[in-house]
Amino acid sequence: MILVTGGAGFIGSNLHAALVKRGERCVISDRLGTEGKWRNLQRHPPLRIVRPEALDAYLATGPDISAVVHLGAISATTTNDGDLVWETNVELSWRLWTWCAAHAVRFIYASSASTYGDGAHGFDDDPALLTRLQPLNLYGWSKHAFDLRVAASIERGETAPPQWAGLKFFNVYGPNEYHKGPMISVVKRKYEEVAAGLPARLFRSTHPGVPDGGQKRDFVWVGDVVDVILWLLDHPEVTGLYNVGTGLARSYLDLAHAVCAAAGRPPRVEFTPMPEALQAHYQNFTEARVTRLREAGYPGQFTPLEDGVRRYVQSYLAGPELYV
Repeated sequence: MILVTGGAGFIGSNLHAALVKRGERCVISDRLGTEGKWRNLQRHPPLRIVRPEALDAYLATGPDISAVVHLGAISATTTNDGDLVWETNVELSWRLWTWCAAHAVRFIYASSASTYGDGAHGFDDDPALLTRLQPLNLYGWSKHAFDLRVAASIERGETAPPQWAGLKFFNVYGPNEYHKGPMISVVKRKYEEVAAGLPARLFRSTHPGVPDGGQKRDFVWVGDVVDVILWLLDHPEVTGLYNVGTGLARSYLDLAHAVCAAAGRPPRVEFTPMPEALQAHYQNFTEARVTRLREAGYPGQFTPLEDGVRRYVQSYLAGPELYV
């Protein structure tokens, strides 16, 4: 049986759907809330849903779990409740780590590309380079703090889970993200504008070396993220910290044009001022260095931006089913 924390969320529900298709028995830890998040699970109900505050008590019952995939977190980059973020993103994560270590259960967890901050020190996932990273927001800092705690524990030779993998997700997009509010992917927001007959609106650049729309991200299709996790579950010998992205940064203008093409609309783009509050925390460029993942043996090919956007728009946003 596999425990997926955050299993009703965006990546978690996509992973759960894939695990169910493989015949895996799964327990989810999450909160469904009142905003329709249950719909992410409507086509593949789990065996059980455990609220995060009840997770410690559930694990104390000795469930027969072979792996924990820890995706649950407070992930909004605008969150400012430091105590809550620390308790959720660091302390809860560490309790899961120590439980897995004590019970010889494999542990795969979500880190984040936000740990790289403004990218001044590159996007290299070598654990030896962790201490030089400087995240720009509370969320990124909390993820970085947990990566550092894991690295320190490994260096001290403390007992670790038999397999562990920290995954630094870059800009993931795809179905089942609709509950994320302001943190929803740019693909979804641009589609809503284009479908309404409006131009796709992008922020003007505030960096002298970057043209309007030239800000770049490593946009990765959620199905590719799930494939990496499934591959890790199939290869218990693989352990470490890994970037999960395409390895190719693409501009927001590329993304806007891909959305327009997928929606069958002419490429219309309008630039608007970037909010002042966002400017100090804005990443003008992200690009996963995926060398270590490839060296670990991962053979999968990442979906090109145009193909992923077309699938998302035509099969989900404008298609017969919104949800996986």
